[in-house]
Amino acid sequence: MAGNTAPRVPLDRERVLRAAVGIADDGGVASLTMRRIAERLGVEAMSLYHHVANKNDILDGMVDTVFGEIDLPAPDEEWRQAMRRRAVSARDALTRHPWAVGLMDSRATPGPATLRHHDAVIGCLRGAGFSLALTAHAVSVIDSYLYGFVLQERALPFRTEQELAAVADTIMEQLPADTHPHLTEMMSGHALRPGYRYADEFAFGLDLILDGLARLARPA
Repeated sequence: MAGNTAPRVPLDRERVLRAAVGIADDGGVASLTMRRIAERLGVEAMSLYHHVANKNDILDGMVDTVFGEIDLPAPDEEWRQAMRRRAVSARDALTRHPWAVGLMDSRATPGPATLRHHDAVIGCLRGAGFSLALTAHAVSVIDSYLYGFVLQERALPFRTEQELAAVADTIMEQLPADTHPHLTEMMSGHALRPGYRYADEFAFGLDLILDGLARLARPA
């Protein structure tokens, strides 16, 4: 009697891209090869070329996959709420896929999810009365802040309150007595207070940007 063998899932472009994203999530883009993608899928490397043209095509598709995970403005959604929700969702996606931040705006052949994303963001701002120039400024400043924050957050030498305290202790031990009073005050009076999370700074900075854009968008 034959065993209960699960039916083989047909190979397609989406499965190839998802496998590539998983490999990059684990080891970065540098770890990505056609052979490793094929191994993860349990197929021969040559079979991948029925669904992707080359590694550049895979990178384009991977970026498009990440853009597809980001929340888009809903129809008739208030622009500040839409931009805030979209930025938070994008940060979450870039945290899940840390390799992506360096590739998001670098691809010369954007995919359908990428184009849909940018068109929806621009459309939301234009629908709120933003001029073309202010829309361009808004997208640039929000995304620059978003990508920069993700990179900075990833580079920090701590993740938890305990790790932050250990880093602060090391710094304080190296400071000569009665020097750098402002740095000491910042660490002891803010960063080392119970419940502090660097991640919470993201919302504060984002709201500053949105407040500034709201003032510029308001009719004189």
